[in-house]
Amino acid sequence: MTAHATSAGIGPTLRPVLAALAIVASLALVGCAADTGGSGGAGAGGAASPVATTTVDLPPSYRFVPTAIVVSVGATVTWTNHDNFSHNVHFDGADPLPMAPGDTANRTFDSAGTFPYVCSLHPHDMKGSVLVTEG
Repeated sequence: MTAHATSAGIGPTLRPVLAALAIVASLALVGCAADTGGSGGAGAGGAASPVATTTVDLPPSYRFVPTAIVVSVGATVTWTNHDNFSHNVHFDGADPLPMAPGDTANRTFDSAGTFPYVCSLHPHDMKGSVLVTEG
């Protein structure tokens, strides 16, 4: 006897379970496709929960880690370039903060708000944001 599945052979109580599993699997695939980021971040523009830190690493991978951070007003954030290539931190309306390999860049945040930034040398791959909160 050969075993094979057909919709006629699936009982009425099993159909809703299979439908629910198909929906869950589809949502999981959509979620995986939307997750483009690395540790603590969003990667190329996705949403991420900000990480409470004042340090951002640029590992050898054309990215900021973490991509989204949260700091208090008055905090100074330090970016460190551990990549083999030059990068920068560029906030809208400000001059880029350049970093050769091994260099750091700093910025103090004097007001609350969300401050997105990019590496203007590699803007498609390198994006991040700083959420600055009161106290």
